Amino acid sequence: MMAKTKTDMREMVMTAAKATVQAHGYNALSFRELAKEVGIKSASVHYHFPTKGDLAAALARRYTEEGSAFLAELLATSEEATWCMDRYAEIFRAALANDNRMCLCGIMSAELDDLPMEVRTEVAKFAAMNVGWLTKVLLRARPSASDQDLQAHAMAIFAAIEGAQLVARGCRDIGVYDRSIRAYRTTGLVP
Repeated sequence: MMAKTKTDMREMVMTAAKATVQAHGYNALSFRELAKEVGIKSASVHYHFPTKGDLAAALARRYTEEGSAFLAELLATSEEATWCMDRYAEIFRAALANDNRMCLCGIMSAELDDLPMEVRTEVAKFAAMNVGWLTKVLLRARPSASDQDLQAHAMAIFAAIEGAQLVARGCRDIGVYDRSIRAYRTTGLVP
């Protein structure tokens, strides 16, 4: 059996921290608990992430980067706005299906007042990335719409989907999410 590298340990900490935040939020992050879960000393967590804010910012940054890459792949796969929106809604649904978890940046947004500035910055980048992507999808569905209208519509979709996820989680009923997404489509909010 090979010894774990520093990179392995860092990844294990990030994986455990992501699961904690998605299930319980930023305030639930504890270096002592993460160390116990990963099987290392608390000082080793601090070695990789000097502060809780450093860890949460790294989580949000990676979440945004991975999300951006996935969404770019969706745009490259299909020109159809409806198909792209279906895949987008499935991402948020998958978090709920995974032990009633939330979008990492969505749950941290709910704790904004408790977040260090570096985490707030990364959470804002996640929202901007989503709105930017949604704007591109909406442009395919409404090519004559103004940039301002597309961006406002994109923000409404992002807020609605994050909200549907939050309410479904609170109800512990993924069906609430599914019905909300169908209603968004029926009312024309989502193409």
